[in-house]
Amino acid sequence: MIETWLTKTFSIKYPIIQAPMFLISDTKMLIAAADAGIMGCAPALNWRSPELFESALKELKAECKGPFGINLIVNKSNIKLKRQLELCAKYKPDFIITSLGSPEETIKICKPEGIKVFCDVVDLAYAIKCEKLGADAVIAVNSGAGGHAGPLPPSILIPMIKKNCKIPVISAGGVGTGAGLLSVLVVGSVGVSIGSPFIASSEAPIGEGYKQACVEYGANDIALTTKLSGTPCTVIKTPYVKKIGTEQNFVEAYLNKNKQVKKWVKGLTFLKGMKMLENAAFSSTYKTVWCAGPSIEFVDKIKSTKEIVDDLISEYQACFNQLNQLKVKEVLHTEEARV
Repeated sequence: MIETWLTKTFSIKYPIIQAPMFLISDTKMLIAAADAGIMGCAPALNWRSPELFESALKELKAECKGPFGINLIVNKSNIKLKRQLELCAKYKPDFIITSLGSPEETIKICKPEGIKVFCDVVDLAYAIKCEKLGADAVIAVNSGAGGHAGPLPPSILIPMIKKNCKIPVISAGGVGTGAGLLSVLVVGSVGVSIGSPFIASSEAPIGEGYKQACVEYGANDIALTTKLSGTPCTVIKTPYVKKIGTEQNFVEAYLNKNKQVKKWVKGLTFLKGMKMLENAAFSSTYKTVWCAGPSIEFVDKIKSTKEIVDDLISEYQACFNQLNQLKVKEVLHTEEARV
């Protein structure tokens, strides 16, 4: 057991959230996460209709033996948000993670139902706003995250938020080892949200090519691209990504800055980019674009969710024991000097 606010609040064994991953997270993965002693979260948008989303919530309530969460995009681009919130209030997942917008409406609807609300943040200003709105915790998305990463490393972002906010901080990004888990706990987080290592899990409902890419590529093969959504997003530098480049061309960049059309251009860029990711996730072609973070550096083979968690915790325990030995040596050295 590693005891933190996260483990005590949700009665889980380890302070780990299997991060919500677009196109990847599904009911099978969340059930496997619970069985492994952690808790999973899936984007509501992974189910393309309210009917499919409701069916997934029913399955999770019946089959998941531990807590689970739902990730909601809370800005105007998500035209399904109202219905998704209604279904969350009805079926009551254990927690909600809000992304890309104001969590105010989600907090108003979900907290009275006993659902905890966590908010993705990349800076202190937004963390303070979320706390004032009544968020239960913030997820500090740092520079090591996959997908849309934040600008700051966890060693800066977590203490900064801890110093200025009273609600718990959960770290997101860059953790793929037990030492990484220990490090974010030491600087003040109550847990960690881990995504990329679980892409290569046996339960992930994606093509073997995508999983194998997470094994074969490493941190140096991750690039930021603006071609998928108009906002920098991390992808694996496959031959195709190298060929098309990672920056928008002159016309795309110009249109994204034009006040009259940038909203529509960004929306079209997003839809096109998500279609590219969807095509690549389930079948490998020469036009493969795979989203992942630098923590794939530590993925050495395809494993079950339980094996991934067990290996992380074994490494964590070894690092923890090593620190304790250093403390003992320091005490002995001090005593010897005193004598």
